[in-house]
Amino acid sequence: MKPDTTTLAGKVTGGAPPAAGGSVPAGDSGRAAARTALDRATGYLLSIQHDQGWWQGELETNVTMDAEDLMFREFLGIRTDEQTAASARWIRASQRTDGTWANFRGGDADLSTTVEAYVALRLAGDRPDEGHMAAAAAWIRSRGGIAATRVFTRIWLALFGQWSWDDLPVMPPELIYLPAWFPLNVYDWACWARQTIVPLTIVGSLRPSRPLPFGLDELRVSGAAPAAASDLWTVVFQRLDQVLHGYVKHISHRKPAAAVRSAAIRRSAEWIIARQERDGCWGGIQPPWVYSLIALHLLGYELEHPVMARGLAGLERFTIRQDGPDGPVRRFEACQSPVWDTVLAMIALADAGLAPDHPALTSAAEWVLDEEIRGPGDWQVRRPGLTPAGWAFEFDNDGYPDIDDTAEAVLALRRVSLSDGDGDGTGSGRRDQAEAAGRRAIAWLTGMQSKDGGWGAFDADNTATLVTKLPFCDFGEVVDPPSADVTAHTVEALAAAGLAGTPAARRGVTWLLRHQEPDGSWFGRWGANYVYGTGAVVPALIAAGVRPGKPVIRRAVQWLM
Repeated sequence: MKPDTTTLAGKVTGGAPPAAGGSVPAGDSGRAAARTALDRATGYLLSIQHDQGWWQGELETNVTMDAEDLMFREFLGIRTDEQTAASARWIRASQRTDGTWANFRGGDADLSTTVEAYVALRLAGDRPDEGHMAAAAAWIRSRGGIAATRVFTRIWLALFGQWSWDDLPVMPPELIYLPAWFPLNVYDWACWARQTIVPLTIVGSLRPSRPLPFGLDELRVSGAAPAAASDLWTVVFQRLDQVLHGYVKHISHRKPAAAVRSAAIRRSAEWIIARQERDGCWGGIQPPWVYSLIALHLLGYELEHPVMARGLAGLERFTIRQDGPDGPVRRFEACQSPVWDTVLAMIALADAGLAPDHPALTSAAEWVLDEEIRGPGDWQVRRPGLTPAGWAFEFDNDGYPDIDDTAEAVLALRRVSLSDGDGDGTGSGRRDQAEAAGRRAIAWLTGMQSKDGGWGAFDADNTATLVTKLPFCDFGEVVDPPSADVTAHTVEALAAAGLAGTPAARRGVTWLLRHQEPDGSWFGRWGANYVYGTGAVVPALIAAGVRPGKPVIRRAVQWLM
């Protein structure tokens, strides 16, 4: 999930924000106060720019990342006492007074997150009879115990013999053979989901079990019943899962079926290896990264193999270490956002009045230009004739440029004045490179528009809902349909390029008008709230030519007020 990096300004030291419900001074004093705040925030932002020109804020997540990191290292046999103690301090510090853990600050307690955190602390040596552990276990039992957790949590437990593979949904590796036009093929999943599902088909086929030195009986509830099916497709897929379980048993004593399964596993492994990024990650995010390493390890790849070694070493970049009151603290970022943070910082600084040729902006622009992606990616399955271009979210995620970052990069680069010198050795200067990159990006953005006129984040027309009905998919969003925030950013980029009157921009505006909520807001999927969405859409509509007095704008402003 992309953070709103404008909150960096809130980290300025040496002062406190206005109290909740406080008022801003009126008149000249109000303008002076605003100017002072803006100058301080600008100074702070400039002070944290990296030498290479980029910005990066921490992408906060929850303790599932830290718990799964310890379980992952336990499974591979590489967990150290130092790592365990430091991660355990962070997990304990994140526990709430009722013994639970949430998925976001101030959120409701989450059962699966609490179970995973509990298991990680058991790995760290915390005893079940300790107060914080007993409180967590009691709460877990009150919510149905291990049986009520999501599929991913039960997969982790199955890796250690704490849950039966027979009681997990089957995802066969033979999915890799389905053509892109066939329902439930891997490209029907969003990019983050498909990169996670493919390695898990291998793991689920091999069914490993490496026992822990302890049991988890204190987290079990007898007689827990599965949730009833809610619609016809859910019933159909539950029946299909029963058939697949029978197929798994059939494979063990039928050579032709076993040969097909082995070939599918090999094809899936090749698919995985082909998508490893330069820094060793997969997709720049934690789930496909750790599951890919586990899958390859189970297939016999030694830890010293270049693919494995690169993957394990890359995890260090995503690890944050700090000193805590009780000793070193270690936590893991699920993802990183340097491109996103940098282009938003560039736009913010330009809005704050920095000159277009200010060194901070020009160095950032040069770094952004060097991050442009010109190679192939999975998005070409739906748009095979489109020339590669664009930007990704992370340092190294070249297989998955995204529409949101690309749109903001276009807007950011247009705010900077680059010189003609210091080119790439081809005879073109940085100014020419920026203009060429902008043209490529606009062409790519236009080509990635979905059939309904909106834009998703990573793929075009990734709207198949059938995959969401699979018993496996109880863990969150698995498709990438158009969203208001991404569509708005793209419309704004097209308008900035003088293309507000093109069919693509007009269809995007129509999509936005059609998806306004009854209360006047828009939901921002990648900021996970309505202020984020509304704050993206209103400037985009204005840039595209919608007059501020129109009802659609007034209703949005009234909702914000």
